[in-house]
Amino acid sequence: MSQVYSTNQLFCRQTVNMPTDCEKTIDDIEDIISANDVTVEDRIKAKKHVMPRAKKHLKDKNKSTNLKVVGDSYIPGNQSIFVKTWGCSHNNSDSEYMAGQLATYGFKITESKEDADLWLLNSCTVKNPAEDHFRNDITLANKLDKHVVLAGCVPQGHQKSEYMQGLSAIGVQQIDRVVEVVEETLKGNTVRFFSQKKESGKKTGGATLDLPKIRKNPLIEIIAINTGCLNQCTYCKTKHARGELGSYRPEAIVERARQSFKEGVVEVWLTSEDLGAYGHDIGVTLPQLLWQLVEVIPEGARMRLGMTNPPYILEHLEEMAKILKHPRVYSFLHVPVQTASDSVLMDMKREYCVEDFKHVVNFLKTRVLDVTIATDLICGFPTETEEDFEETMQLVDEYRFPSLFINQFFPRPGTPAAKMPQIDRQIIKQRTKRVSELFQSYQPYNHKLGQVQSVLVTEISHDGQYYVAHNKSYDQVLVPKEEDLMGKMLEVEIIETGKHFMKGRLLTRGKRPLNVPPPMKKGEVSGKPVVSYSEVRVLF
Repeated sequence: MSQVYSTNQLFCRQTVNMPTDCEKTIDDIEDIISANDVTVEDRIKAKKHVMPRAKKHLKDKNKSTNLKVVGDSYIPGNQSIFVKTWGCSHNNSDSEYMAGQLATYGFKITESKEDADLWLLNSCTVKNPAEDHFRNDITLANKLDKHVVLAGCVPQGHQKSEYMQGLSAIGVQQIDRVVEVVEETLKGNTVRFFSQKKESGKKTGGATLDLPKIRKNPLIEIIAINTGCLNQCTYCKTKHARGELGSYRPEAIVERARQSFKEGVVEVWLTSEDLGAYGHDIGVTLPQLLWQLVEVIPEGARMRLGMTNPPYILEHLEEMAKILKHPRVYSFLHVPVQTASDSVLMDMKREYCVEDFKHVVNFLKTRVLDVTIATDLICGFPTETEEDFEETMQLVDEYRFPSLFINQFFPRPGTPAAKMPQIDRQIIKQRTKRVSELFQSYQPYNHKLGQVQSVLVTEISHDGQYYVAHNKSYDQVLVPKEEDLMGKMLEVEIIETGKHFMKGRLLTRGKRPLNVPPPMKKGEVSGKPVVSYSEVRVLF
């Protein structure tokens, strides 16, 4: 039977001669260590001065020398871990960091859930279906008698949910503790770390950016520049998990990007819950960060910006236009509108009106050649009327966005919108279908047929038949699946267009970005080694 231990209880088991310390309230196990204690680094440096000596035993002819071997003895770091991720690129980056730390410690990261000793499930709380899949995988893991560690926004925002009770969990800002959580879970204990990281009393971005990482794609580095946001949207559950804004310092972000290019990365994605809000908490602006990053991007490599809400990008439109025009930055920005009804936006507490959104789009389209603006819609928010929905349809028809994410409204537990009178689900499905049909009715790339474009090859198509490249506008361009093309900037002629892609005929064989080495092998660990949990425990 698994046992649940708090941090204090784990410490008490190891220091039974100090009962008075166990009665104190300790927020984290590191609080036990004083400034004068031996550090982990001191212990590691001292290892080279330690000479092992064999212990001599008196021979006893009457005593058997045979040792009993325990077949299921626990040997730290020898187990295999299956990692599964739902949700945004921020979640994917967190999973890459957790996999990197576990691999550095000695665990084997496997893609076979059947063979794994433990499942690490990194969840998303944006939609009901994502949480349903997460819950189903927990049920399956229990059925297969697998150890389970939960991560991501669902356990962070639903810490008391019944279906997660008795299971280990790691909070969104505590991913640097994953080795401890996994090791204790494999022993049969339940461990949970949910606290926020703070510096001088203020929330920070989270775990440091220089942790080991196993990139899902060795050519792409995902960097979270901040966590949390400044909004209080009435439908959003992510705020419950990620919390208030916490930004990383520019120097940490720039150094992570610089290291990534040294490891063969050719494309950097910046991610967060709201890119535009970056730096409001630390006195830095998003453009200030981006100009620093542009300086370290090699020629032939590119940077993709993530999602930003309209209120904050409005502050920096002039500078953002200049950055998006830069040859080493994709002319692409994800700006969610959610609805074209001002009254619904007010009920959502989105803090902008439709004219603000249109101003952002029109301004960037005027100043940045072939810029791609991606956006999101929510169909069926509780206060959305037919007239409100028609306004949204008109917006889509006016701008004909090449990339449009259409979502049905789902009431997320604990949000204000979940307490509002709900629209019938059939009406929500009908509205979703109507706007989807409108989106499918136009072809966004027909005018690009015959163009010659420079494209960067970074991925394999879903069907495995092509390599996927992106042009300056971050449009998807399919090229022949020839191994020497991966990671290179090519010249192609567009010979076919579809709803979501173009096909390119090779005009050049291309070249890798300047001074960028070949990428790391798939599954190889990036970054510096992680100090093992065993090294920390031995201090006690």
